[in-house]
Amino acid sequence: MDKALNYLALARKAGLAELGEEPVGGAARAGKAYVILVASDASDHTWRRAKSFAAGTEQQCVRLPWTKDEVGAAIGRDALAIGAITDVSLALALVQALPQNESNQPALEVLTQKAEKAKKRQQEAKAHQRNLRRGKKHVK
Repeated sequence: MDKALNYLALARKAGLAELGEEPVGGAARAGKAYVILVASDASDHTWRRAKSFAAGTEQQCVRLPWTKDEVGAAIGRDALAIGAITDVSLALALVQALPQNESNQPALEVLTQKAEKAKKRQQEAKAHQRNLRRGKKHVK
């Protein structure tokens, strides 16, 4: 099994994946989906639907190189046509693990920027907590 499919299975087990059209649509509307994944043999309607979920947002749509059955087998289902990852670091790792082609480049660039911002926010929050424990005052 491919490394990217392992990331998808890990996301499902960690509760960081939405699987199926309705859950993906809900996550996309809530702005929680970082990347929407569509199987290679999913219908054109499913692909258009995924694109409409991400329209007007920075959520990315990526076509996977595997069939619905292969993606489903990786996550413990019969088949899966559409899914979404709701963690930016995991989404970036999954897209990086995919075979690189020009259609994935925009998604890779956006996710890299978002992951860097998230990492910076985590570091700032950690520094803030450390400052609170040490009793440092905010200087005005």
